[in-house]
Amino acid sequence: MTETHISEQAYPFSRIEAKWQKIWEERGTYKFNWNSQKPKYYVLVMFSYPSGDKLHLGHWYCFAPTDSYARFKRMQGFEVFEPMGFDAFGLPAENFAIKTGIHPQESTRKNIAFMREQLKRIGAMYDWDYEVDTSSPEYYKWTQWWFLLMYKRGLAYQKQALVNWCPQCQTVLANEQVKSDNSCERCGTDVVRKNLKQWFFRISEYNQRLLDGLDTIDWPEKTKAMQRYWIGKSVGTDIEFPLEAPHSPPVNGAREEPPFHPPVHGGKEVAPPNPPVNVGGTELPANMGEVIKVFTTRADTLFGVTYVTLAPEHPLAIQLATDEYKSEVDSYIQRALALSDVDRTMADRPKTGVFTGSYCTHPFTGKRIPIWIGDYVIGSYGSGAVMAVPAHDQRDFEFALEHGLEIKQVIRPSDGSQLPDELEAAFTDYGIMENSGEFDGLTSKDGMNRVGERLEKKGLGKATITWHLRDWTISRQRYWGAPIPIIHCENCGIVPVPEKDLPVVLPEDITEYKPQGKSPLETVDSFINVPCPKCGGPARRDADTMDTFVCSSWYYMRYPDARLDTAPFDTNNLNRMLPVDQYVGGPEHAMGHLIYSRFFAKVAHDEGLLKADEPFKRLVHQGIILNKGERMSKSKGNSVAPEPVIERYGSDVLRCFLMFSGDYTLGGDWSEQGITGVERFVARLWRLAMSIAHGTPSNDNVFPEDIERKLHQTIKAVTADLQDFHFNTALARLMELTNQVYAWVGSDLKNPPRSPAATQVVEILTRLLAPLAPHLAEEMWETLGHSTSVFDEKYPVHDEEKAREDSITIAVQVNGKLRDTVTVARDASDDVLKEAALGLEKVQLHVAGKQVVKTIVVPNRIVNIVVK
Repeated sequence: MTETHISEQAYPFSRIEAKWQKIWEERGTYKFNWNSQKPKYYVLVMFSYPSGDKLHLGHWYCFAPTDSYARFKRMQGFEVFEPMGFDAFGLPAENFAIKTGIHPQESTRKNIAFMREQLKRIGAMYDWDYEVDTSSPEYYKWTQWWFLLMYKRGLAYQKQALVNWCPQCQTVLANEQVKSDNSCERCGTDVVRKNLKQWFFRISEYNQRLLDGLDTIDWPEKTKAMQRYWIGKSVGTDIEFPLEAPHSPPVNGAREEPPFHPPVHGGKEVAPPNPPVNVGGTELPANMGEVIKVFTTRADTLFGVTYVTLAPEHPLAIQLATDEYKSEVDSYIQRALALSDVDRTMADRPKTGVFTGSYCTHPFTGKRIPIWIGDYVIGSYGSGAVMAVPAHDQRDFEFALEHGLEIKQVIRPSDGSQLPDELEAAFTDYGIMENSGEFDGLTSKDGMNRVGERLEKKGLGKATITWHLRDWTISRQRYWGAPIPIIHCENCGIVPVPEKDLPVVLPEDITEYKPQGKSPLETVDSFINVPCPKCGGPARRDADTMDTFVCSSWYYMRYPDARLDTAPFDTNNLNRMLPVDQYVGGPEHAMGHLIYSRFFAKVAHDEGLLKADEPFKRLVHQGIILNKGERMSKSKGNSVAPEPVIERYGSDVLRCFLMFSGDYTLGGDWSEQGITGVERFVARLWRLAMSIAHGTPSNDNVFPEDIERKLHQTIKAVTADLQDFHFNTALARLMELTNQVYAWVGSDLKNPPRSPAATQVVEILTRLLAPLAPHLAEEMWETLGHSTSVFDEKYPVHDEEKAREDSITIAVQVNGKLRDTVTVARDASDDVLKEAALGLEKVQLHVAGKQVVKTIVVPNRIVNIVVK
């Protein structure tokens, strides 16, 4: 092969990539070695959904760079475990079955087979011996085992509850599956609220530990902040407002107020909407007592309460409506519950509400407090009722103005200033209590404590903590999911399926997938009707399936023992592998999958199965690849398949182009513009290795100084870049090094030296490149005379002394202000630095005609000339 021929030859990516993928598979290059003495390193990317579309470039952007990171860790001396699997249950396959009649199992298996081949074309290190498929009975047997474990520990329970319901999907949605515009995250239909009997996981029992654990993991701060917000810890006080019984005398002998005291605000008198009446003998829920319990973080404002507001979903909302107001209340509740929590709490939304006709009494003064229903109060926060203090809470203030309710100031500013009689907005700062009886003059902080103590003595309150994160509803009224392993018996009640009878297998002989407000499994008599495991009498299976998030909440524990059929995992293997060292996936899972997985890990820890109680040590979010500004999806018809790009350019070029296109955590809009630049870079590297291997023999064993320095600077920088997922800058540095090497050996490659020095430089360059372009690097390594895989080599380590620049740039200041810079030899003496600084033209302009008082030198950094 002639030198001219090499320099003009096209890079044969198709042949090379097929060659190395075959070799890797035949040699078992990426098989995980349990007997290795190397430290393990578990790299995991969130698995894909074969029930939906096939892989597009957005998936590649997540998978390929993560594989580059895994390869980097392997070359750093770790035994890397990088499995792959499929999150195979879900609505897309079931909806496809409804549309076409093709069984979800058939379409899912077909998609998995196709996607597996797509994933192999990436050239990743996936060890397919550990593949999982969440829709296989071998997997969901253990998902059902997890349900039984939750039930045994008192963490799974069934109750009637108001839940999110998608009319299109005909199933319940968790709060995390409802978008901010109140639409279903899957189909976009407006979500409604429905009262159903559902299974829940008691995740709320772990609220504090979920919160505390965030301080122990290396996750993006934004994601941790989102979880802290979603968990939502609030420290405050529970306060009870006794309900006013029909025709009851005034509490504590206080003078009875008129039915309504018209407030004067904004210069006008506001009349009540309707004359008030009492409860009228309404029967209250037995568990509620005859009080309304509210939660507040501002007990210091208690004397400013002028009304109490219930959430529309509060258990007392309907019961407290008197005959005169019942119709209006019922109508309002129906309208309010059609809205999402996000819509209801938007700051700029009008504060709607309705009076119930009922009253409660103030726990200290005995004053009558009207009870309203307002949709800005959310049933899932606190007790679902608020003590409204319009002078000191902006939402309450707006509601009071809207409905003509009293506004009473009880907190004044700490600086001694006075608030105007007619407020333009609520005063929400801490301050000094006033108009608050015995508590007048106390600071807000002291007042909160003192008010709490007095309430507790009266039996009408206590210090408490509330949480935003509520129990997880896992029941789904769909076919394609893991059946809930529960049997309902008229004699025995709820009976868990014995573990020996798992899995409860989905029936295949189902013809109607479309739910009619209940699970399609209800229509399969052979599945539903079974004998009770306890008494043997006739019983019925639970017809719901589990939320697919249950399947994905523990899959990282299954991977190390994916073929084990006697348990979900071997605890020795589990504790050797967990926590996952590096997890990669989308930020959209911050308040769903990532919280649920942490919950499962903590339950496993408490059960004595897992020593760690956090599943993922380090988390990185990849950005999103868009197509013309929109996220790629089959429903939008804008997915870009990777196969045509691979056919034109090859896997390594596509991988490098995706990584080179920008910050990995940001993503961007897909365009092939610029990919030819990466194609040229890859081809130049291949030609460089070929040319050196076939170059003119030389005994030169000395690096040029500039090449050696650039080499070690590149090693240092690229190592840091890969550790931090800064693939774009790593590639940019390798391009710079390649250019410098070309300039050394001859840019036309017509007579490159086959010297020890040149060979060593290209070998180091090959090892630096290997994680980013694995097929190319393997070919270069073999071309340079090696018979082993480049991935069995050590990643290069820089020499700090050799990476140092001989010259550095020093800032020169005059009286502390930057005036110029000067390049000098590293570690130059103070005298040399002073002389160089004073010789600068810009510096001379600022010292001319002035006395130099002193010159301050910070070696290798700054010269500051002080003049007067």
